This record gives sequence, C-alpha cells and structure tokens, in this order.
Amino acid sequence: MTSLPLRRDGRTAPELRPTRFSWDPMGFALSSVTVHTGRTAVICSVCLEEGVPKWRQGSGRGWLSADYRLLPASTPSRQPRELMKLSGRTQEIQRLIARSLRACLDLEALGERSLQIDCDVLQADAGTRTASITGAWVALALGLRRLEDRGLLMTSPLRQQVAAVSVGLVDGAALLDLDYSEDSRADVDLNVVMDGEQRLLEIQGTAEGAPFSRHQLSELLDLAETGLRQLQSAQRLALDEAPK
Repeated sequence: MTSLPLRRDGRTAPELRPTRFSWDPMGFALSSVTVHTGRTAVICSVCLEEGVPKWRQGSGRGWLSADYRLLPASTPSRQPRELMKLSGRTQEIQRLIARSLRACLDLEALGERSLQIDCDVLQADAGTRTASITGAWVALALGLRRLEDRGLLMTSPLRQQVAAVSVGLVDGAALLDLDYSEDSRADVDLNVVMDGEQRLLEIQGTAEGAPFSRHQLSELLDLAETGLRQLQSAQRLALDEAPK
C-alpha cells in the first residue's frame, strides 16, 4: 500500500490541522471561545441585545450580525486597525459568517432580540474565515443554551450545526485545511460551509492559477465533507465539556 505524501507540517492530504476550543476568554460576553486550528487562532464571542434593527421592528423575529477583524499582530507584518472604513475583504468575511450562522437559526424563536458575533483573529495562518464560522457556532450554541437556562428563551432557536473548512489544489494535489504556506501558492482555493446534515450553505471558490474541472470540484467537495464531519464531532465534544 502506497503511503500518502506528507505536507510541510507532517499531515497527509486529507488531514485537518489539530483543532481545539478554549472556553470563555471574554468573561463579560454571553459566551465566548478561542478556536485553534493549527497556528490559526480566533476569539469568537456572542453578545445579546434586546431589540432588533429598525427595519426589522414589529416582525416578531430576531437578527444576527457579525464583525470580523484581524488584530494588529496577528500576521508577520502588523495589520493596521480598520476603524473608519472596512476593507472589502473584511466586509465579505463578516457577511459570510453572519449568513452561515443565520442559516442555522429559527429567528422567530429568538424573538425581537439581536445576537452580535465578534470574531477577532489572534493569529492568522490561513483559514481564518472558516475557523471563525466553526468557532462562532460553538459559542452561539452555548450562548443560546445559557439563555434557555436563564428562562429568557422558551425553546432554543438553534436548528442546525454549522462548520466550515478550506480545501484546495496545490501542485496538482487536493489538500484539506490549507495553512498559509499552501494557501499562498494554491492553484484553487475553496471555502466550504456545511450544516450538520452535510448540506451546503456556502461555497467560495477561485481558480488562482489554471482553471479546474468539474471532477476536481467534486473531489474537493468530498474532501471538505470528510473534514467537516470531523470538525462537527469536535464541536459537539467541546459543547459536552462547556461550562454552564
């Protein structure tokens, strides 16, 4: 049997980076978690606000929004703080996070309340948007559990599990969960968001080099699904160990 070639960090092509969750780094949030995927680390926090945006008032339904930022020392070269104007990349990522999480919620069961998700990247070694979604879902699930325990919700609005992962083609090989050394030279970069039934919520894909075939796309999606099953298992385990 031929062994699979090793990557720079010792993984084979279909292996995730080591993933772990650390609970409640932000003590004043409804819930928070630090998610580590290899050298990438993101703090994901959830805050509850009574009321909804003006355009949603009177609907009886809640809302969820997300903010995403790279902290200044999260990359080898300092990232300037985005204050008055957000970059197009930042806006795209926080919209992706919010869309992905709203897809797992029954916003009517939330009532006219707003959930604010904040994802702050402590260290970026690629996959920050996918780690943000995976970690934010864990923080969201615990936050909603806490609201139920406090009697603020009669039933949980959470309807599905959500996780995200990157896949790509690097030197002709399909790889799962790219780190920066791979992402920076990938011919194809694909971010995949799935729910707990392995239904697709979002695909973001680009041919950075040569075009790729329909067959290669299917191969990448199969690889992503394999990784997402493992990430969702890690999410469930983290929630089993979560503080009250």
